[in-house]
Amino acid sequence: MHPITIYHNPRCGTSRNTLALLRERGFEPEVIEYLHTPPSRETLRALIAATGQPTLALVRTKEALFTELGLDAPGVTDAQLVDAMLAHPILMNRPIVVTPLGTRLCRPAEQVLEILPAQDA
Repeated sequence: MHPITIYHNPRCGTSRNTLALLRERGFEPEVIEYLHTPPSRETLRALIAATGQPTLALVRTKEALFTELGLDAPGVTDAQLVDAMLAHPILMNRPIVVTPLGTRLCRPAEQVLEILPAQDA
């Protein structure tokens, strides 16, 4: 079985749908409820880099806290965004899925299908 990890929020419909897609295809991922067990700075930076997306893509910009913290201001750096996500994990966009074939922010949930390995026979 291939190792798969999902950074999951059970209150998020997209996150629940992504987890369901994984399970429907026979994968039982390691589920990290990042609100209870946030990633370390190194892990978060590695996840961002592995997605190939800008840091801002992994921030929930529609979360009220995003504006309250002034993260929408011009000149906010990636380091400041990472600091904010570490201090306030609710700002992390989800779900983030890691498989041997890549790392994706799975919005929409079906994006997880792009990085699923072939099932072992």
